[in-house]
Amino acid sequence: MKNLKLYLPFLFTGLLISCSETSPETTDIKSQEILTVLPYKTLSLDDLSGFKPVSTNWKIVGNADVDQNKKGVFISSPGKGILLNVPEKGLKEHLFTAFDHGDIEVELDVMMPVNSNSGLYFQGRYEIQLLDSWGVAEAQSSDIGGIYQRWDKSRGKGNERFEGHAPNVNAAKAPGLWQQFKIIFHAPKFDASGQKIKNAWFEEVWLNGALSHKNKEVSGPTRASAFQDEKALGPFMIQGDHGAVAFRNIKYKLYEDKKLVFKDLSIKEYENKSQRIPRLDTLKAIREIKTDSISSLLASGENPQKLLAYSGKINIPNAGDYIFDMKVNRGGAVLIIANDTIVNLDGDYDVNHPGYGMASLKKGDVPFTLIYNKHRPYQRGLALFVEGPGIAKYALHAPGSISLNQGNLPDMTVSATDEVVLQRSFLMHEDKKRTHCISVATLQGINYSYDVAFGSLLQAWNGGFLNVAKMWHSRGGQQLAEPLGLPVSIHGDPDFAYLDNEESNWPDSISTSYRQLGYELNQNGSPIFLMEIEGGLIKNQFQPSDSLRKLTRIIGTDLQKKVWHKIGEGSVIEALSDNRYAINDKNYFVDFSNNEGLKPVVRQVEGKQELLVNISEGKNELSYTIIW
Repeated sequence: MKNLKLYLPFLFTGLLISCSETSPETTDIKSQEILTVLPYKTLSLDDLSGFKPVSTNWKIVGNADVDQNKKGVFISSPGKGILLNVPEKGLKEHLFTAFDHGDIEVELDVMMPVNSNSGLYFQGRYEIQLLDSWGVAEAQSSDIGGIYQRWDKSRGKGNERFEGHAPNVNAAKAPGLWQQFKIIFHAPKFDASGQKIKNAWFEEVWLNGALSHKNKEVSGPTRASAFQDEKALGPFMIQGDHGAVAFRNIKYKLYEDKKLVFKDLSIKEYENKSQRIPRLDTLKAIREIKTDSISSLLASGENPQKLLAYSGKINIPNAGDYIFDMKVNRGGAVLIIANDTIVNLDGDYDVNHPGYGMASLKKGDVPFTLIYNKHRPYQRGLALFVEGPGIAKYALHAPGSISLNQGNLPDMTVSATDEVVLQRSFLMHEDKKRTHCISVATLQGINYSYDVAFGSLLQAWNGGFLNVAKMWHSRGGQQLAEPLGLPVSIHGDPDFAYLDNEESNWPDSISTSYRQLGYELNQNGSPIFLMEIEGGLIKNQFQPSDSLRKLTRIIGTDLQKKVWHKIGEGSVIEALSDNRYAINDKNYFVDFSNNEGLKPVVRQVEGKQELLVNISEGKNELSYTIIW
């Protein structure tokens, strides 16, 4: 088996290649799949053993739904996996983890009932607000995802509230849907005497895929915290006295204030125009210097074509698995640690190409070599990131070594101001490019995309409409439009099909009996999409809600035979009360209550579930509402 011993004058006792393409001279080297991030610890919700003893307002259940007609009411069933709080008079204690934390990264799912209120308190002191904020026009610090205000009576009446940060965008989903948080928190820092030298801060807060906060400081405990002092460590707390709330999939990583340190770092520089890294003993070094950092800027000359060979030691603070993420801008690089190839990007790559490698390292000093091949005269860029046990991912390269925002495009957006807007484009739907799409912006701010070729609704979202820079800037080679909001993704298969029976597989492509007939505009300027299937006619139109994340689909048919309509698909579809359905593990709702005598069916197909309804021949009309 060939390995890089053929090209580099180093002895390799092992070989771990990143998931990169192999070049012609190393085609027999197999890529190995590796982790791109270290795994989280999971807080078990089989019982309450991961928390300090608490009152019975907290319990473990197997499923949870909310009563849409009552404030703060859950409907639950026995089982495991969901943490539920239902406060009552005299039973409304906060919940504290059994572990304390300093710097921490947390991921969890939360479900809010109607008008309910709770909070996540980092170290029991600094709150990320939980609230049913669905439909709120302009989010405040008191809405879900907000960093709650501080409170100080000594500031005088009317001025007690201060600080607090509203989320960048209201990303709240409807009550009863699972909402996803990812939060990176840093504890306050103290000197040896115990004096605080740095405030606590939230590095990132993400809600449902939207960045709510980035690098926001909190100068002290927020209102209603469990403790009024500040410390390096404290328990993670969930507020228990305000309102009902449910959680699942609680995962975390604990971080220490440690870094990897370079020692005895030096560089040998060579002239090189080849895209492949040659044997270094065939080259003559033109420069050898000591350095304290890794940077592409150390290549000498105005527009150099150089090869930089870094060598030295890295001090590893904790024994364990480390993941290295290396990127180059139109160049090549190889990372070798303790004589093992960890990442191989030998060739010509850009910053979007993955270069991950994992190494199990002992504590202490380990030798390393990093070879950077800047073979293009006008482009340079080298990045190296690391994540390890107790160490959050951070950059090992010097600032300015690379720009990771390659090919930034100007802001080019389309929006609806005084009339409905229709925009044709390509769209990405679940990693597949759709080429016959029409996106519609309504005056209510509810937008959606429709695949005319498939006759299917692809996605719906609220807020901004489309970024069209990839269509209209320069040559617009990609022809892609990108939603400006947070889309809820629909299944994307053909929406209508003729099936031999209820057990027949749903087609993943259009049949020969399907013919799209374009669209016509109604009196409001909104499209009515027309299609023909099995000789019958189907009309689709969509009506947005005035203020909430709702989109009503109205389907009119004139069919010659029965046709099935696929409403939704997902890992789990639950039939709820009032003829509602929770789609894809409570990612969004479908309200089917307006169709008297017409009942959808949920069926299991190859590891997923589908929600279908059978439409009779003749003239019919049905409607349902998508809620997210």
